[in-house]
Amino acid sequence: MADSKPDSKSATRKPKLVRDSFTIPKTEYAAIDALKTRAIALGTSVKKSELLRAGLMALVGMSDAAFKAAVAAVPTLKPGRPQAEPVPTQAPKAAPAKKAPAKKAAATKTAARKPAVKAARASAPQGSPSGAPRRARGGAATTRRPS
Repeated sequence: MADSKPDSKSATRKPKLVRDSFTIPKTEYAAIDALKTRAIALGTSVKKSELLRAGLMALVGMSDAAFKAAVAAVPTLKPGRPQAEPVPTQAPKAAPAKKAPAKKAAATKTAARKPAVKAARASAPQGSPSGAPRRARGGAATTRRPS
């Protein structure tokens, strides 16, 4: 026999999330930060997505006339991605004078050091050039934090 009760898994299933991107004028984007600051002043924190969802709920709850007026107050934007702002061109700067003696001295120091480095690498254990244990890439965090 078929069970007429809905599955408990399907009843408690979270709504599917959708990721999207959109273009918004800088002034309206700044209003998001102002609203976040306002929420903090009222004793609560809010994320951008939560603010946008609250705005949608407010629009859904409006009467048709109020909704029409709110939508009419929003200026239409050109669809698509905004073009990159042009970088102002400046007159080419004169190349700074190079200090040749300092570069020659640095090159001499490096050249003199190379044989010593090669010798140290040859005598170092196989694990690393200095003989020290290897660290994981990306920083000092080599151990996992307890969950």
